[in-house]
Amino acid sequence: MTVQRSGLALVAAAVTGVQVGTTMVATRFVIDAIAPAPLAFLRYAIGVVCLTPVVLVARNVRFARADLLPIALLGTFQFGVLIYLLNVGLQTVTSARAALIFASSPLLTLIFAVLIGHERFTAAKLVGVLLTILGVGLAFGEKTLQAGAPGWTGEAAVLGSALTAAICSVLYRPYLARYPTLPVSALAMAGAAVALAVPALLGGLFATLPTLTAGHWAAILFVGIASGGGYVIWLWALANASATRVTVFLALSPITAVVLGAALLAEPVSATMLAGVACVVAGLWCANLERT
Repeated sequence: MTVQRSGLALVAAAVTGVQVGTTMVATRFVIDAIAPAPLAFLRYAIGVVCLTPVVLVARNVRFARADLLPIALLGTFQFGVLIYLLNVGLQTVTSARAALIFASSPLLTLIFAVLIGHERFTAAKLVGVLLTILGVGLAFGEKTLQAGAPGWTGEAAVLGSALTAAICSVLYRPYLARYPTLPVSALAMAGAAVALAVPALLGGLFATLPTLTAGHWAAILFVGIASGGGYVIWLWALANASATRVTVFLALSPITAVVLGAALLAEPVSATMLAGVACVVAGLWCANLERT
C-alpha cells in the first residue's frame, strides 16, 4: 500500500465522518414523522437504487458462493441493525449528542481488531481513542446533570450502533481485499434492504408514506443518496487503511452535527458539548501521529 493511497483513504474517511454527522441531522429532522424501521428500509432501498446502475456498467465480479452470505449478513448489520438502532436513539437524543456517542466506535474498533489480531496496539492509538471516549463521557455526563432527564434507552441504542459499526469495520477487510468496493457495497446494502423489508412493513411503511411532507421526502432522499455514496467511500477507505485509523475520522461527525443541528434544528449547544467535541478532535489528531 503506497503512502499516497493511504493518504487518500484517510481523506475518504474524513468525508464519511462529515457525511455521518450530516445524515444524523437529516434523520433527526424526519424521525418524528416515520418509524425507525421504515426509515432504515427507505434509506438503503434508495442507496441500492443509486448504486445499481454503477455496478451494472462496471466490470463483472463473480463472488465465491461461500462469500455471498457473509457479505449479505455484514450488510444487514452494518446497514440494517446499525441504522435501526441509530434511528431509535435519534427519537430522543439530539443529533449532536448522538454523534458524540457514536464517536466511541474507534475505541471499540481498536479493542476488537487487537483481540482478533488484525492490528497492533500502540500508545498513540490508545491516547487518541481515549480522548474520543472522554468526549463521549462528557455527553453522558451532561445528561446526568439534567433534572428530569428521560431514561437512557436512546443513548444505549446509539452506543449499540457504534459497537455494530466497530465490529463490521474490522470484519469487512478480508472481503474488501478480494473484491472491488462497489459490488461489495451493493451486495451488502441489498442484504440490508431485504432484511429490513418485513420490519418496515410491520412498522407501518405504507400507512406512513402518504403523511410525509415534501420536506420529509427531501430529507429521506438526501439520507438515502448520501448513504449510498458515503458507504462506498467508507468501504474503499477500509480497504486501503487500517480500520482504527479510518473509524477515528468518525470524530468529525459530532462537529458537523453540532454546527448543523444548531443552525437547522435549533438544538442547544452547551459548554460541555463543545468540550466533548474538542476531545474528539484531539483524539483524531493523536491517533494519526504515526503511520500504521
